[in-house]
Amino acid sequence: MGSNSKRIPAGKGPYPVGCTDLMTGHSIQGTFLRLYYPSENDTNNEETLWIPNKEYYRGLSDFLNIYRTLGEFIFACYIGSVTCPAKWNAAFKPGEKYPLIIFSHGLGAFRTIYSAICIEMASQGFVVAAVEHRDQSSSATFYYKEKPDFRGKGNASELHTEWIYYRRLRADEDEVELRRQQVQQRADECIKALDLMLHINSGKPTVNMLPANFNWIFLKDCIDMEKIAVMGHSFGGATAIETLSKDMRFKCGIALDAWMLPLSDDVYPRVQQPLLFINSEKFQWALNILEMKKLDCKDRERKMITIKGSLHQSFPDFTFLVGNIVGKMFKLKGDVDPNTAIDVSNKASLAFLQKYLGIKKDFNQWDPLLDGKGLNVIPGTNVDLTPVASQSK
Repeated sequence: MGSNSKRIPAGKGPYPVGCTDLMTGHSIQGTFLRLYYPSENDTNNEETLWIPNKEYYRGLSDFLNIYRTLGEFIFACYIGSVTCPAKWNAAFKPGEKYPLIIFSHGLGAFRTIYSAICIEMASQGFVVAAVEHRDQSSSATFYYKEKPDFRGKGNASELHTEWIYYRRLRADEDEVELRRQQVQQRADECIKALDLMLHINSGKPTVNMLPANFNWIFLKDCIDMEKIAVMGHSFGGATAIETLSKDMRFKCGIALDAWMLPLSDDVYPRVQQPLLFINSEKFQWALNILEMKKLDCKDRERKMITIKGSLHQSFPDFTFLVGNIVGKMFKLKGDVDPNTAIDVSNKASLAFLQKYLGIKKDFNQWDPLLDGKGLNVIPGTNVDLTPVASQSK
């Protein structure tokens, strides 16, 4: 296998893809996201660094229970120079109205590691804002904090970087309670990210706390405010559902291998919008699927499919960057080729988004996937629900 094979796949759609980071406000209440977008076809820009700061390696080490110094060394060696196939700070391609996706990451993840999905969506003509959550569920994240500058005169202040690392569950702590608090914050962060994107769309000036050489004014009037979706993986899948229940501006949602524990039952009746569950074959279990089925409602569109041979880590980017042995050992690679799995997920997502956002493209060619028809896909779930269903009667 040449080094070429260990790459995050490029977008298959007609648009070149650009990428930039945006952080607003200097407090933990601000918004932090990575934006993937259709860009001008400019060859000057370099590809985007996949994991931009060494602190993320520390956070991943904490999350995986490895000593930080060891983890940092391993990650720096193996993935330190990995880029994703989107041009950093490339000029935005104006002149069209693009649908918008707000994307929510899973537990122990952060804004950059679902780039295969986000880049594919951007290459097909979506603007994708991947939120980095500050609820202590990401491996690491940061914000800028004002601290008084005592050397200066008056009340001048300088900014310093405050890192937030993944928080483990304490021994005496109720997980349900913690995750329910976190999912509320995460949904609020998705809603704030939408507010920010619509603020940019209206042409109002935006102050980016990060040193990114990107012209936000090109986004003016380029987002279709009627075509907004939310999407997420695992804890992010739950976040997508919570977000739909709180804000009707999101017209539909896609939950990738959703982890339903963070959601309380009173959320389900409030989700009026169409929802697609895309599950992996190896992660789901009966009680979790039964939670998803509580969202079923005869006058609301609900779809569920399962990708054959896939596992929970078939959705984040790590699956593309490890060899087969390491991939199988750490459950980062399923029995299906990672490119095949992500392809099924992306095509089904595009078909669903076309249908429920009213997009005029040819994504409807993949409509059969939504009914579980085709290679590598199972309608509904592969999980046997009978024993649990009979117990719960």
